[in-house]
Amino acid sequence: MKSASKTEPTLRVLLVEDVAADAELEVREIKRAGLRVSHRIVDSEKDFIRALREFAPDVILSDFSMPKFDGMDALRLAKELAPDTPFIFVSGTLGEEYAIRALKNGATDYVVKSNLVRLSAAVERALAEAKLLRERRQTEAELEIARERLQEREAGLRRAQLMAKLGHVITGPDGSFESWSDTLPSLIGMQPASMPRSTREWLELVHPEDREALRAKSIEAGATGQRVDIEYRLRRHDVRQVIEPLGGQPDAGGIERWFSTLQDITEQKRAEERIKRLNRVYAVLSGINTLIVRVRDREELYREACRMAVEAGQFRMAWIGVVDREAGLVKPVASAGEVRDFFESAPLAVIENKPGGHGLAGRAIRGKKAIISNNVKNDPQKLMRKEMDERGINSLAVIPLIVDGEAIGVLALYAAEVGAFDNEEMRLLLELAADVSFALGHIEKAEKLEYLAYYDPLTDLANRSLFLERLQQQVIAASSSQRKLAVSIVDIERFKTINDAYGREAGDKLLRQVADRIKSAGRDPTRVARIGADHFAIVSTDVESEDDVGRLTEQRLATCLGPAFRFDGRDLRLSARVGIAMYPGDGDHAEALFANAEAALKKAKATGERYLFFAPAMTERIHENLSLENKLREALEKEEFVLHYQPKVDLRNWGIVGVEALIRWQSPELGLVPPMKFIPLLEETGLILQVGSWALRRAALDHRAWAEQGLKPPPRVAVNVSPIQLRQRDFVRDVEQAIMEGIAPVGTDLEITESLIMQDIHATIEKLILLRKLGLQVAIDDFGTGYSSLSYLARLPVETLKIDRSFVITMLGDPKTATLVHTMITLAHSFRLKVVAEGVDSEDQANTLRLLGCDQMQGFLFSKPLPVEALIPLLRKGLDENGPAGAAPLTS
Repeated sequence: MKSASKTEPTLRVLLVEDVAADAELEVREIKRAGLRVSHRIVDSEKDFIRALREFAPDVILSDFSMPKFDGMDALRLAKELAPDTPFIFVSGTLGEEYAIRALKNGATDYVVKSNLVRLSAAVERALAEAKLLRERRQTEAELEIARERLQEREAGLRRAQLMAKLGHVITGPDGSFESWSDTLPSLIGMQPASMPRSTREWLELVHPEDREALRAKSIEAGATGQRVDIEYRLRRHDVRQVIEPLGGQPDAGGIERWFSTLQDITEQKRAEERIKRLNRVYAVLSGINTLIVRVRDREELYREACRMAVEAGQFRMAWIGVVDREAGLVKPVASAGEVRDFFESAPLAVIENKPGGHGLAGRAIRGKKAIISNNVKNDPQKLMRKEMDERGINSLAVIPLIVDGEAIGVLALYAAEVGAFDNEEMRLLLELAADVSFALGHIEKAEKLEYLAYYDPLTDLANRSLFLERLQQQVIAASSSQRKLAVSIVDIERFKTINDAYGREAGDKLLRQVADRIKSAGRDPTRVARIGADHFAIVSTDVESEDDVGRLTEQRLATCLGPAFRFDGRDLRLSARVGIAMYPGDGDHAEALFANAEAALKKAKATGERYLFFAPAMTERIHENLSLENKLREALEKEEFVLHYQPKVDLRNWGIVGVEALIRWQSPELGLVPPMKFIPLLEETGLILQVGSWALRRAALDHRAWAEQGLKPPPRVAVNVSPIQLRQRDFVRDVEQAIMEGIAPVGTDLEITESLIMQDIHATIEKLILLRKLGLQVAIDDFGTGYSSLSYLARLPVETLKIDRSFVITMLGDPKTATLVHTMITLAHSFRLKVVAEGVDSEDQANTLRLLGCDQMQGFLFSKPLPVEALIPLLRKGLDENGPAGAAPLTS
């Protein structure tokens, strides 16, 4: 901070503010920068206009919204009555839209009241810009006056040298120099003795790129006999030449002699270029300040800053690099302009003794100051000379980006001009880099605040607020797709005791380990949160049923808490209770689901359950299913599954033509369990794959045993195939392995439901063809319930259709169903398929099916499913000619 000098002029500050305390804070902040301040406070339009006239402020600081006066009205009046006075908004309510609007309406800058630390810098910058603008206007006014005077006097005083840096030369018809003014040699930087003697020699002094233009203008003057003027470059000067005829007319034999006035405009050109260059930098600075208002993302800030530097600042190239401390490199994160493969050979190391550490980026980072090369061709370092030449770069500046006193990156700018980075331009560029650094610091602080608002800093998991937001999004997604989801709240038991016994630091280490295991156990860590000291929350979206959630919870508890936790040389085992709520049954929004999961957890802790659903009946059913699932796994290991067989009977002669194998579970604890009690659970858990393979193998073994026992020919055995089995890629190979222990030719058939076949008809046809080659026959089970396409039915490699028992049961009392059964039989026969009717329980049903042309039947009329030991006598005995006991002969 600089101290105020007694000789330093007093800064007159006009404050448009209705809160005196805020005005005093603003004045104090300016004084802290070492400025002498005289101020006046107004809060109405009348007082504001009077102050503009009487007080003549150097700068205006205005609030945006006041009870008596509007900040935008103050800006409008200031632009009318004091257009050159900088106007800065200082407000606590200025949003992005109004900030941009204010800057577009002519405001110099804006400062938020909550961040007055920028105020003094903004005031100093505004005053400097106003001063530069006044100087530029004065320079332009002086140049314009000079041009006007020259134009006014050229008519009568063309041949006189009216001002400094003017010279003239008179040329003859052959282009020879007849005479020239005494000022001409010094004007072009030559000794009188070395002056050119003709226009041809003069052209040798002209820049090669401008020679053709000068030659063309000279030809134009000769052809028209009129005055022409042109600006071009000599070796070290820029000149303006006016060529005028001296007597004679083009149509009277041509003009004999010419008078050329030359003016050295080098300084003027430099001033114009300087003003143009500074205007470009001002445009970039203004764009960056506007960007800071709205940007919330580092990448966007980097990208837009580089783009503005190239488009608005007209730099040849720009890039921003960020320091990677671990790698010791400045890593480019955004660029614009002629970049191409520039970074492939750029020295970007931060550490000096590393390869590339001698580069400008590393020097700027280490020294925390800008590194400039205003003429890369003459730079003794000779860094990347080839790359610079290819891109037309002649000067460059690498400016460090400093946040909280640390150089975190660089802004690199490359210009086509030699000497582009003078003191004035560097002052603005340093300010630009400071604004980018300020924006980065602001973004970093905002990210920290946002992180603390939404994340648990100990575990890096989402906190309760963020979890509820994400949960609500998942609920909306589940609602639109009609899916279920589960919310689980996990309570680590006796964690307070661990904290008390081993200390808070040890407890924190343990919590981090728990969090890591929970994250690793799921596919998406964003679905996990820490919602309390020892509470975690999990949302599960890939669930189809409550049973899935129960199994998933068991797996999580085993994975996350099964292995011991080790810290400080100790092994510690943890346990947990879990409360679960299901969408949509337990709530239709996040808050309700969360509250109900907490209620379930509370009850689980009270009852001692490891986990508990919000609906107690659901928990009981899940426990039953899980218990049954464990028993099924044991049953598979202990070979408790058995096959019962139901005969298929030829309707013409009542002979047994085959049997259907049906899985039964002979449980030592539960007795003979019916299939509907356990088959769905086998399919849900995937155990059906193992049980299905067992059934195929057992059927093949039984068929071989019948043959070995003298049953010739032994009846073919049909085995039902589960949808899960058929969908397996290796289904055909699995079937082949399962029937290998049977006899040849193969006596095993497969029954596949009609709806299952139609799910993936092309893949199914390919598999059935391969099964046919193995010697298996295929029947379509439950025909009439699956909406088969007749075109596909004709292509299916099957031998048999089985009419679903629902049609057989109702056909006697419903003529339409009887017609439908007849149609199915006729259709099957047209495709040369056999027809089997299922569920035949009465003689009337059997007689009707025979009259309709049905080939075979199975049902309780003949026999219920029998264990193999009861089936063998039936197979040996066969049937007498009168059919089963108690049944009358079938008549046609």
